Amino acid sequence: MYDITVIGAGPAGGSAALFAAKAGKKVLVIDNDKSVTKRAWLENHYGVLEISGPDLVEVGKKQAAKFGAEIVNGSVENIEKSEAGFAIQTDNQTYESKHVIIATGFLTDLAEKAGLKTKDGTEPRVKTIFDVDAAGKTNIEGIWAAGTAAGVSVHTIITAGDGAKVAINVISELNGERYVDHDVLK
Repeated sequence: MYDITVIGAGPAGGSAALFAAKAGKKVLVIDNDKSVTKRAWLENHYGVLEISGPDLVEVGKKQAAKFGAEIVNGSVENIEKSEAGFAIQTDNQTYESKHVIIATGFLTDLAEKAGLKTKDGTEPRVKTIFDVDAAGKTNIEGIWAAGTAAGVSVHTIITAGDGAKVAINVISELNGERYVDHDVLK
């Protein structure tokens, strides 16, 4: 049983996984390696002079793994409510998790099977997004969405920030109090 399963390891998912794992949560990341960021060249990501999209995604995965996130390759086919949370079915395995963060970029194909509400997209070329509140909650308690799939700008710096925001909200809910993660110079 995972505390948080993140679907997607692009900037939103990777950032969510990083924050959740660093907070000591048991985190699973399921990624199908199809992030649109894999086609990007970035010179507008704060704190990074320039980086390829594939390198940004790989660094994000390494950061999350450094703090204990488990990263598996797979495609999620369905999410169903279970006794203790959710059963997340991939193309070859089923995982159990208390909370799910969907960070699938342009892809909202899980919506219909899982019973998640969607609405029209807000970005050019993004037709559909998950219908979320300001915290990132969907219409199903325990399923959250972050990044482009949740309606924020497709820019990696913004989706990464949204992934962190949603993770902090999930962590706060799990902890029963507001979670803050600030490192200081040693």
